Amino acid sequence: MISPKTIEIVKQSAPVLGEHAEDLTRLFYKRMFEGNPEVKPFFNAAHQHSGGQQRALAGAIVAYATHIDKLEALGPTAELIAHKHASLGVKAEHYPIVGKHLLAAIKELLGDAATDELIDAWAEAYGFLAELLIAREAQLYDHHENHHGWTGFRPFRVIKKIIESDEITSVYMEPVDGGPVGEHLPGQYITIRLSNPGGEHGETTMRNYSVSIGPNRQQLRISVKRESAGQAGAPDGFASNTIHDQIDVNDEVEIGPPCGEFVLDVNDPAKRPLVLLSGGVGITPLLSMLHAAVDHKLDRDIVFIHAARHGGVHAFGQEVRSLAKGHGRTKVHVRYSDPTDSDRRESRFDSEGLVDRALLESLLPDSNADFYFCGPGPFMMAVANILRDWGVPESQVRYESFGPKLSLVASGDSA
Repeated sequence: MISPKTIEIVKQSAPVLGEHAEDLTRLFYKRMFEGNPEVKPFFNAAHQHSGGQQRALAGAIVAYATHIDKLEALGPTAELIAHKHASLGVKAEHYPIVGKHLLAAIKELLGDAATDELIDAWAEAYGFLAELLIAREAQLYDHHENHHGWTGFRPFRVIKKIIESDEITSVYMEPVDGGPVGEHLPGQYITIRLSNPGGEHGETTMRNYSVSIGPNRQQLRISVKRESAGQAGAPDGFASNTIHDQIDVNDEVEIGPPCGEFVLDVNDPAKRPLVLLSGGVGITPLLSMLHAAVDHKLDRDIVFIHAARHGGVHAFGQEVRSLAKGHGRTKVHVRYSDPTDSDRRESRFDSEGLVDRALLESLLPDSNADFYFCGPGPFMMAVANILRDWGVPESQVRYESFGPKLSLVASGDSA
């Protein structure tokens, strides 16, 4: 356990580190990438360029310092981090690298205020957290081996590629060795590792993508949105553009076992309505959940709400409505924020505008439901605030954010 003295010192440092948290994390990443460039493939260049990764780490550091005397509050965040690390192949030997550069960054940032006592306290606190994560990640690696039949990366062959919308393409894959694929949990993601000899992060790039079909033990499907540079000077998404433009049927790709804690428990005895809310490509984990819910004939009402800009970028419309027909208690509602005249003529959507509380109230008898949601940042912030204002208990709200974890009002998470 962490000593009382260390807890006191780390908590006292939380305000000053919070004030300069992003400066700290920018300095940390700079030092680590210069000193240990071999860890670069674990990180997303676009998220580094946007600052999202730095902000997420800053929030995590401040949250850890603030709650170090009640670490149970950080349980969900620690579980998310462990799954992310296991998906990428982070091992125990990587933790000393992070610790070395984090402590050096704290010392450089705080200058004379970074006393030996402060640095020693943070070294103990980091070491304790590292031990917890290493132990949990070892459990996940064992699960991958025993349940899915493999750890690390396994070669899969692309057996089908389908254009789902103007932005999203699906890739179906089977193991090259012909062996089975252990059932993923609905909502989990896999990691694809691509050759990238010209990339700044080394010879490979790793990206997480949600499995967009239900568990079937035979194949996996990912549905990838083409990511363009969000701002001047930022890189286009290497992985997404490679998948769209270069990977084709019969090509081989390397895949890591399913990970992720944003999952639907099909054995949950709850009878409350199940609400699956998605925006854009955020539909992918929720589509897997819908597949599983229908396959298991869940004895509860299901409301599937999808938000898109217009019909051109709306993926899986027919698949969702077909699934709903297989479960008599499923209601589907599609809302476009910017529908075209063609969308209106062909009745491709159910309502116009953004997802709001009035929409939820029109589809549900009350707020007593289990809500799962995923989508772009503004969509997720809006949904989180709607659910908070509607009085939905935090225990009935689950969400997934692609990329660095968002801090959402509804959940109270800080990293």
